Amino acid sequence: MKTNILLLVISTFINSLAAQITIPAVKANFGVDAELRTGYFTGNVISTSDDWFKNNKLAAGQFIIDTAGAAGIVANYTSNPASRMLSFSRLMKPAFYSVLQNKLAIDAIFHRDFHGDDSTVFASGSNKNGMSPAIWSCPIAQNIPDKNDILDGFTHVRRDGPGVTDSLWMFGGISIENTSGNRYFDFELYQTNIVYNRTTRTFSGYGPTAGHTAWQFNAAGNVVTAGDIIFSAEFSSSSLTLIEARIWVHKNALLTTPVNFNWGGKFDGDGPSAVYGYASILPKTSGNFYTGLQSSGSTWAGPFALVRQDNSVVPDYIPGQFMEFSVNLSKLGIDPASYSNNPCGTPFRRVLIKSRSSTSFTSELKDFIAPFSMFDFPPVDAFTNLLYFCNTFPITPISVINPSPTSTYTWSTPDGNIVGTNTGITINVDAPGTYFVAQQLNVACAYYSRDSVKIFFDSVCRVMNVNLTNFKAAQLNGVAEFSWQASNNNEAANFAVEYSLDGRNFLQLATLPASNETAFADYNLSHALSKINAAVIYFRIKVTAIDGRTKYSNTIVLQNNNGNKLASSVFPNPTHGELWLSVKGTVNETAPIAVWNMQGKLITTATINIVAGENLIQLPGLSNSAAGVYLVKIKTITGSITQKVLKLN
Repeated sequence: MKTNILLLVISTFINSLAAQITIPAVKANFGVDAELRTGYFTGNVISTSDDWFKNNKLAAGQFIIDTAGAAGIVANYTSNPASRMLSFSRLMKPAFYSVLQNKLAIDAIFHRDFHGDDSTVFASGSNKNGMSPAIWSCPIAQNIPDKNDILDGFTHVRRDGPGVTDSLWMFGGISIENTSGNRYFDFELYQTNIVYNRTTRTFSGYGPTAGHTAWQFNAAGNVVTAGDIIFSAEFSSSSLTLIEARIWVHKNALLTTPVNFNWGGKFDGDGPSAVYGYASILPKTSGNFYTGLQSSGSTWAGPFALVRQDNSVVPDYIPGQFMEFSVNLSKLGIDPASYSNNPCGTPFRRVLIKSRSSTSFTSELKDFIAPFSMFDFPPVDAFTNLLYFCNTFPITPISVINPSPTSTYTWSTPDGNIVGTNTGITINVDAPGTYFVAQQLNVACAYYSRDSVKIFFDSVCRVMNVNLTNFKAAQLNGVAEFSWQASNNNEAANFAVEYSLDGRNFLQLATLPASNETAFADYNLSHALSKINAAVIYFRIKVTAIDGRTKYSNTIVLQNNNGNKLASSVFPNPTHGELWLSVKGTVNETAPIAVWNMQGKLITTATINIVAGENLIQLPGLSNSAAGVYLVKIKTITGSITQKVLKLN
């Protein structure tokens, strides 16, 4: 009788547990209901919850993923069927650290996996969790079971409140080809900038301890160093059955009693003798730390549609094809606010989504979405139109060229003078000196990044009489040919050719002494570019006079055919209105472009076509815009191209 009662209690507990983790839920005002639509909950327009996308203008709630260019991508699937096999990513639409309905949205990403010639798969054999990514094997292409074939992946992190110490939640979503049988997935979160090279089919940038970064603890059980994390999800043919949390540690760490969580009793590395491995963890407090379920019925697949394994494009998921889960990182004890003095610290830097063959954590790995970055916020970039004054020094503005509406910017100077406020995206100064700007992602965060601008002043206003004209450059077979002319040549001591990869920071390439010509002289110089690994290079001439004064030519841009890294440039810069983009594309794609002024006002938008290989594309110009600094941003499959441009009168 007692045995029957005990079995009844256990059965009731298990059923209760399943009910808690598989029913639709709203966590931190984000819908975890196995559908993508904001303002919907279990198919009804009754919730104001946020979600991945929006397909009803009247629906409440914020959509998280940027859908710019979605219509063009779907249209291209029809006009160019080969594009269905391509991968792309979209980042969070709201600015990072935005407060949405009293919840702090930090970052998000949507990623479409490759199709057809997919090389982001694991070779058949012994690739497993716990191994170093250095020894994972990936073939050129391989057929994998359709229930293991990942189509799309989603990740989002937010806090359950407006503050940086409110509970931290991670949301994950995944769509797969087939829904039959049990399916097993891992969301592996790296502290390092791990990357995958499709050409060599190898991983790099992984951690230093057996291919990962290990969590470390002091004798009291406090976290000293945060490491890699993995969430393993199991879905049956009808529901989510388990999410297991593990962290990468040295096996001796299991002898320590952590302050923030409990050990779960499992440890798996690369074989039974592994020193490092993934150890399971559990919350200190009772109750589940996760929720999740899978789509039921015909569910909208989002504005990018769904490309299936046979490259057909469909608007909806079939039942069970989209799976979604949430994890309370704070309850689990792996929220930076719970173990460090920096609540704005990143819980991880890269996400690798994988599928595996069975419930065993060390079963054979199948498909993966190459590691993608999160919390990779651009550092502050300060800029002023003029860096040199003579005779008089007027009140001069210095601005942040890439401002975020959610960041706080504080300025300081050790030797100059700020007129008025020292906070905001623009300050005014009336003295030469070095001006520093510090960026906080949130007013409660520590400083995230810093930049500086140095303004020079010469009260004598010495003028060099040497003038540089007709500066030209050409490139053939890896050799650059330069030519220029100089007037008043007798005042020059030497000419230096300088180069830059960003148009701002220049290095010396070669130097020529001035000739004996007294009035007018022609100069020519050849130099190999084999050691400059970029697709676009900026060049200028620096002339140094006999008395030490210096002067620069205009800057010109040269496409380097030997560059084997993706590089891009918007030029000419400065410009009188005309703008061109030089970029080396990896695939054929349609890319949206937007131009903002320094006040954050959108000036123009357009769409350009980028082909695989070298591109030289004319962009919407600034001929009708006022003089000043503008921000040009182009979103490509491989990332965003962002460049500041100075418009002259």
